[in-house]
Amino acid sequence: MSSSPEKKREKKLEEELPSTPQPNPTPSLPDELLTSCIARLSRLYYPTLSLVSKSFRSLLASPELYKARSLSFRTESCLYLCLESSSDSRWFTLCRKPDKNKYDVSKNKKTNDDVSKNKNKKKSTSYALCKLPSLHSPPAVFSGLVSVGSDIYNIRSSSNVSVLDCRFHTWRKAPSLPVELMALSACAVDEKIYVAGIHGESLKNASKVLDARTQTWDHVVSIPCSLTRRGALNMRSVCIDGKPHVATDDGVVCYNSQEGKWELGEAKMGSFRFSDSYCEVENVLYSVCDGMLRWYDGEVNVWRSLEGLVGLPKFLPGVSVRLCDYGGNMVVVWDKNMLSSGEKKILCAEIALERRGVWEIWGGVEWIDHVLTVPIGYYIVKALSAMV
Repeated sequence: MSSSPEKKREKKLEEELPSTPQPNPTPSLPDELLTSCIARLSRLYYPTLSLVSKSFRSLLASPELYKARSLSFRTESCLYLCLESSSDSRWFTLCRKPDKNKYDVSKNKKTNDDVSKNKNKKKSTSYALCKLPSLHSPPAVFSGLVSVGSDIYNIRSSSNVSVLDCRFHTWRKAPSLPVELMALSACAVDEKIYVAGIHGESLKNASKVLDARTQTWDHVVSIPCSLTRRGALNMRSVCIDGKPHVATDDGVVCYNSQEGKWELGEAKMGSFRFSDSYCEVENVLYSVCDGMLRWYDGEVNVWRSLEGLVGLPKFLPGVSVRLCDYGGNMVVVWDKNMLSSGEKKILCAEIALERRGVWEIWGGVEWIDHVLTVPIGYYIVKALSAMV
């Protein structure tokens, strides 16, 4: 049956009309106002917002959004986790999941059963680790990863340096190390990254510093052998009191930038080098020893147990634990093998830290969550936070 004349005219009119432009995510709001509104949201919600539409994903990856976040003083600490297997590296960031138990999906409203259950039930925090888009992530080691501002630097013994831009989740190249360093270890002081290691040819101590602002390398006097007695094959670095400290098998040295020389540090603090379970938060060094959290600072000059921590488990031997400064709190990330399924759980907790006098620091567990499940072949490289 042929179409009516009216339908033919409508079809012809539709064909002659120009194609309409892609609308913004919410047509009722101007783009500038929408950007301003989203800039005020915690970045924990961005992965969920990116699922709304293609337009939202484009907005969340726009330079204008991060300029608005900066101008409105909404930058925040964002947690990142690097996992590796024998074949690849994966990066994840912490996000908040929608609470599916909170609403009736069919009616899009709270149910009476849910309300009554939630009265007698602790609210789920619903945190998760969201995988970054498929990136060609270079291999990484704990001691070569360091964050500066919104960037995470991956410094490798081959002298290659890659940078993860945590605003847009893209990798870029940075200036290579002037020399190849073995057993290198890096830490950041303000916008400078201090790297110590063993020169690949001479097997002597060597040190370099990268100015993240100007993207240039400079020479730092090497750690004298008189302080380490031999090439420091096991190095771990951390910033304390505004100075880079390097713990080696022979003790601790720190760099005095005003005098341009390495000095002996407090030997007692150096025991953190035996594992990758350590971090610095507000000038206090934290680490895991015998399954328990402990702390050290220059005022006390002795390792002491972190008190409180109600709900946080004692970590069994063989469990991989990583610590991270998270905006003045501390994040603890650990794994749990599930041999029956061939998978590994990644668990995470946020700890609020409170100093009580000179000799005590207490930790209050803000939340604990199972944030990710991966094949058992993956291991935790490092947890870092970036300001985004």
